Amino acid sequence: MLLERGAELAAVRQALHSAADGRSSYMVLAGPLGVGRSALLHQLPCCADEGAVQVLRAGAAAAEQGIAFGVVRQLFDSLFTAAPAPDRELLLADAGAARQVLGDDGGADLGTLDGTVLRDLRSLLAGLSATTPLLILIDDLQWSDSWSLRWLTHLAARLDGLRLLLVCTLRDGEPGSRDPLVQEVVSGSAQVLRPVPLSSAATGELVRAQLREHPDDEFVRACHDMSRGRPLLLQSVLSELAVAGCRPLAANAGHVHATRPPQLRDRVLSCLFLQPQPVRDVAAAIAALAGPEEPAVLGRLAGLDDVGLVTALHALRRLGLLAEADDRARFAHPAVGEAVECSLSAAEQQRWHEAAAGVLYESGRPAEQVAAQLMSIPTPRYPWAVPVLRSAAGSAQRAGMSELAAGYLRRALLDVVEQDRPRAQLLVELAAVELSFDPPAAECHMAQALPLLPTARDRAAAVLRLSPCVTSPVTPSAGALLRRAADDLAEPYAWQAPGSEEALCLEARLRYARLDEHAELADAVGRLGVLEPSVRSRGDRELLAVLLHAATLSADGEAVEVARLARNILDWEPATAPGGGSVMQLVLFTLVGADAVPAAESWLNAAERNGGDGTLDAEGHARRVLFHAARGRLPRAREHAEGVLELAGALGEESRCFAYAALGALALSARDVQLGSRIAAVAADPILAPMPAALLGLLRMPEAVQTGDAAAALETVMECGRQLECAGWRNPVLFPWRPWAISLSHRLGDHHLARTLAAQEYTRAREWGAPVAVGRALRLRARIDEADERVDLLREAVETLRDSANELELFMAVRDLGRSLGDGPEARQACCEAGELAKACGVPWLAGSATAEGRASASAARTALTRTESRVAALVVHGLTNREIATELQVSARAVEKHLTNSFRKLGVTGRREMAAVLHEAEVHVPG
Repeated sequence: MLLERGAELAAVRQALHSAADGRSSYMVLAGPLGVGRSALLHQLPCCADEGAVQVLRAGAAAAEQGIAFGVVRQLFDSLFTAAPAPDRELLLADAGAARQVLGDDGGADLGTLDGTVLRDLRSLLAGLSATTPLLILIDDLQWSDSWSLRWLTHLAARLDGLRLLLVCTLRDGEPGSRDPLVQEVVSGSAQVLRPVPLSSAATGELVRAQLREHPDDEFVRACHDMSRGRPLLLQSVLSELAVAGCRPLAANAGHVHATRPPQLRDRVLSCLFLQPQPVRDVAAAIAALAGPEEPAVLGRLAGLDDVGLVTALHALRRLGLLAEADDRARFAHPAVGEAVECSLSAAEQQRWHEAAAGVLYESGRPAEQVAAQLMSIPTPRYPWAVPVLRSAAGSAQRAGMSELAAGYLRRALLDVVEQDRPRAQLLVELAAVELSFDPPAAECHMAQALPLLPTARDRAAAVLRLSPCVTSPVTPSAGALLRRAADDLAEPYAWQAPGSEEALCLEARLRYARLDEHAELADAVGRLGVLEPSVRSRGDRELLAVLLHAATLSADGEAVEVARLARNILDWEPATAPGGGSVMQLVLFTLVGADAVPAAESWLNAAERNGGDGTLDAEGHARRVLFHAARGRLPRAREHAEGVLELAGALGEESRCFAYAALGALALSARDVQLGSRIAAVAADPILAPMPAALLGLLRMPEAVQTGDAAAALETVMECGRQLECAGWRNPVLFPWRPWAISLSHRLGDHHLARTLAAQEYTRAREWGAPVAVGRALRLRARIDEADERVDLLREAVETLRDSANELELFMAVRDLGRSLGDGPEARQACCEAGELAKACGVPWLAGSATAEGRASASAARTALTRTESRVAALVVHGLTNREIATELQVSARAVEKHLTNSFRKLGVTGRREMAAVLHEAEVHVPG
């Protein structure tokens, strides 16, 4: 398929018409490799009517340059082969002296031939063209033998009286193109035509024809950028894609650049073998450097001076093997680089990479460039290789390319064979890098490194690299290495200082990894009781944070004292400290569990100010989710939750558990069933330990409530509670399973269970002393106790919760108090305050909604709706549209509208907002 060659074809047609009138001429088709010279040459006979011209063809080849008159013989062989034997003998008889070249005795001694042969060959053409004009086509003129070139020169100067058109192709950049005879032939031509690269539109047409489908614009752009309009490159790639069944879609544009057609590589390889050594050396140097490089470096590597380098680069560009208009040498297509590599043996490739590494190092190039060369050298070669590889590994690690960094360090190990400290340091660095993508390999390399380190402190510092943060997940095998290092430090001869930083960090990590075991949790609390708290060093703060976290999980101690020690950590923990997030995660959970979260606000503000542009990462958003959820400010918490979910992919393993725990706390506080289910599904990953399965069950439980199956929900909650109690995780603030169980059992009519659980919750809350837990326990007791005690309990709950940071809990206590007081001034004042708190917390609220005329009471709302109506109403409360609800429940939108109409009528409301308020107060889908 020939495209955008109209100008060249028109020129040939005009020349053929002139030849028929006796005005012979010749022209040259010139250009680089792959521009389509040969394809155009083969298409030229179509420019004349059938039978109007006689075509003589020949194709020169580099391997046949020693055959005298080889091109001439090809031209006339096509004529003699088609002619009958008598005609052939007649033609040879008319050839005169040329018979020695064209006949069966063409192997005669050519040294005896003179200009008579050249004249007789022209005379033979004159006789042939007298009856029919001739079209003589010669491909790859640069490889023609010298005898044929002499004849062409002779013929070009004597075209008068002939009726022919001679067309030759010439590949730019080939050594033969600079031959004086070739230049003489070209200089005398009437026209030198240079086919231009194809346009983007022509590229698209070729793609459509080759892949037999209309292509996407992005796919066409990729093909055009890759081929730069050269038909050879384009058709080679398209043929490979067609075989692979690749469709020309935008999504497959990447396959265009990734394809390496073997036929293209072979064409380039044959071209390279014909080039002089300096040109091949420059091509090998470009391939070894594997990227554009400055001419000075390229010249040093190729061993050429400035003139030789410019000459070689010019030749490669004329051949079309280098990208045009580029200041630095770069191959036109990856297949060119592959062809260059194929032209070299394995030993030659290694020598080129060795030389490239030395040149780049001496030129002061970045470590990554030098290291890339060293990666191709399997044996030690340079004394500076190890520092360069370590530097490159550090740069790769900072750029987030851990696997590349590990490759550099593994290569560095080949140069360090002695079992000594330098090798141990490399192994430790390698283990730290591998930890992010291959933990077993990291642990294996760390185990190899530890015996090579001389002191216990060195071994402790090394093994801590397997757990860079307190909250980093620790596998059993990594935990064994941590314990062994800790035991080494405990030996009297190895203990340099009682408050050894490494010892404190090791203890913090080992204790944190076992906080889901009841005995270990109790031991950590006992350790806190005998510890002399210090927060001056990082190790001190890490250990204290873990012990306070243990005391908070178990609610063992006094919330006030735990909060005071946590605030001490905040005073010393820099808001800009690298890796400080792990300590702050534990401190923030401690303050939440102790109902003292406002103490963390100044630290969080400082950390965000020090973040540079003020934007938060995923962990920063998670901190704010937990902070605002603990304050009861649900809209703000939801805003930051979106940030966590959007950036969750960037979370490290040490931060993922914290982030999902913060989202889970929001889901429970905001009664967001969808968020809770989503977090429960994701957080089931075992790397998020310690997070007992009970917490995940607690997040899934509201689904059962939403579907109206209160009995199943109660069973789930009670099982979660039993698991949490067995684990020792008994904090009533962090694990509010009893409030759910109290509300569900009360709704199901099991008042004895409700009262028992309420009494237990109140006792536990009093022991811990956090105002939010005590106030909530009082409110729940008021809900199930006798009416004459209810108001007193609610008043006490309100007064207690005024000391709490949780405005949502205060709202619910004030709301219940106003509901219980009737219609007096105190009740109206309580309802007014409840409205203000509801607005701040972002929860539905309509003043007097429990007693408004025609509207369902709280108790009636619990039983007014059917199970399906309750599910639809709950989804409405969460902001879903009718169509989204229909999709969620797999029903029609009309059915959703019918259920909503019935719900509005039963609840005595006129719209979604009023229904949300009634359901929130009535606690149809969750307890409040």
